[in-house]
Amino acid sequence: MIKVIGTIITAAALLVGCGEKPAETTTTAIEAVKPIDINMSLVFTQNELLTQELIKATDKIRERTDGGINIKVYPGGQLPVYKDNLEQVVNGADWIAVEDLSYLGDYVPDFAALAGPMLYNSYDEYLAMMDTKLVADLTAQVEAKGIKVLNADYMFGFRHMITNKEIKNSADMAGMRIRVPGSQLFISTLASMGAAPASLPFPETYAGVQQGVVDGLEGSILTMYSTKMYEVAKNMSLTKHFLGTVGLYISPTLWDKFTPEQQQIVNEEFAAGAISNTKELVKLDAEYTQKLEELGVKFNEVDSAEFSKLTADVYNQFPEWSSDIRSKIGAELETIRAAK
Repeated sequence: MIKVIGTIITAAALLVGCGEKPAETTTTAIEAVKPIDINMSLVFTQNELLTQELIKATDKIRERTDGGINIKVYPGGQLPVYKDNLEQVVNGADWIAVEDLSYLGDYVPDFAALAGPMLYNSYDEYLAMMDTKLVADLTAQVEAKGIKVLNADYMFGFRHMITNKEIKNSADMAGMRIRVPGSQLFISTLASMGAAPASLPFPETYAGVQQGVVDGLEGSILTMYSTKMYEVAKNMSLTKHFLGTVGLYISPTLWDKFTPEQQQIVNEEFAAGAISNTKELVKLDAEYTQKLEELGVKFNEVDSAEFSKLTADVYNQFPEWSSDIRSKIGAELETIRAAK
């Protein structure tokens, strides 16, 4: 046994003498990939469904990449949101922006039309639209402008009027100051419906309604419940003027820093998160409606035909949009509805 050990020691010494390194000091065949820290910015509050689903998805990404892709979620407008959010992406920051599709219209104008008023009758219709060639072409165009769309299947419900006054038609909305995001599409739509749109940061909206700075806001059932807007506004008029959706956007330059395996993991987890979000959204729509009613909120139907007619002209108010974009979207929706 002593002889064998001596032989091994002698062989190791010869290897070192010949320039060979002991096994424990050699570099590994696969170099460690440097972790990438990424900020994800969104206006939604911490306790809203969409925020929670994104936190779960990013946690899974961190776990599956062994910390290689570390996405930190900043809800509630802690970091730049809206147009400033997208600018971070375009400038190549280590950043993921979570915003409405309309903000992509600043780069590819026709993209904003997909978030236009009175388009979708159901969540399934919107999801089917995201799988069309029309959307694939627009997605390619916006990527060429420095924005990669990771996923656009996240929804937070149809948007309605949240006020202290029952609204049934445009006459009821005349002169009402309704809070809207700083998007021309929202401003034009609410104006066409008879309101006086007022752009106001969302974190200031609760106090704005409470103090009478605005007469109300437009938003989803989930938003009304999760942000406790029911404390200052007791009526929801079911206009369904917009379907609340967001996309997840990243710089192509940052995306190219991921390994192919990391890219696959990110795509898989955000897709799984969107599916989970939709499932929970359907359930919470019904659950929160009941809870809001118990809290004293009144729901009422509206003259949808009138509002549809009034908002149709919105598609003519953006000269940068293709003149036939509304008809193209309509044709896709007809195909989707016929396939049901």
